[in-house]
Amino acid sequence: MNKKNLELFGLSENATKEELDSAYEALRNKYLEERFMDGDVGNNAAEMLTRIETAYNDLTRELSESATAAEDGGSFTRVEELIKDGNLAEAQRVLDGFNERGGKWHYLQSVLFYRKNWVSESKKQLEIAIQLEPENDKYKETYRKLNEKINYDSQRSSNESVYQGQTVNAGDENQMGGSFCASCIECCYLNMCINCLCNSCCH
Repeated sequence: MNKKNLELFGLSENATKEELDSAYEALRNKYLEERFMDGDVGNNAAEMLTRIETAYNDLTRELSESATAAEDGGSFTRVEELIKDGNLAEAQRVLDGFNERGGKWHYLQSVLFYRKNWVSESKKQLEIAIQLEPENDKYKETYRKLNEKINYDSQRSSNESVYQGQTVNAGDENQMGGSFCASCIECCYLNMCINCLCNSCCH
């Protein structure tokens, strides 16, 4: 919170809304009495009342934003736990309850969509998360892994079409020059998502 505003009310950075309200009322009442005095005292009181109102409104907003952030953080943790437990319907319900939807919201929505096998939708949500938080390496790495799986699935589908439904054996996969198989890539992606949830390293 703004230190100058806190100093005006004689509060610390850990001040509560109740403490702010109490300090505001006391300081405001003081200058309300002085406002009608003659000369510099009255003028100064009028200026201080304006300053007090501005500082109070700013600090009130900051406290509200901090409370919302803390609440959202708890809700994100709840979503992560639900995803790990496989309760995707409840995880979606909690996500749908958010008013503010930043990068982490879209990342978790991407994980949910992927767990539902909605790969295209998962990719779109990851792209939004990266746009909102372009410096987040975890989102970008997850996006790279997802694209690897999508590209591999596309190649495999193409090969199956060429062979008219014949099963591609292990030798064919090696001839593609890839050390990844579809299940390997999928495991990498899922493990990355779950590790993020377990370690709370998504930003």
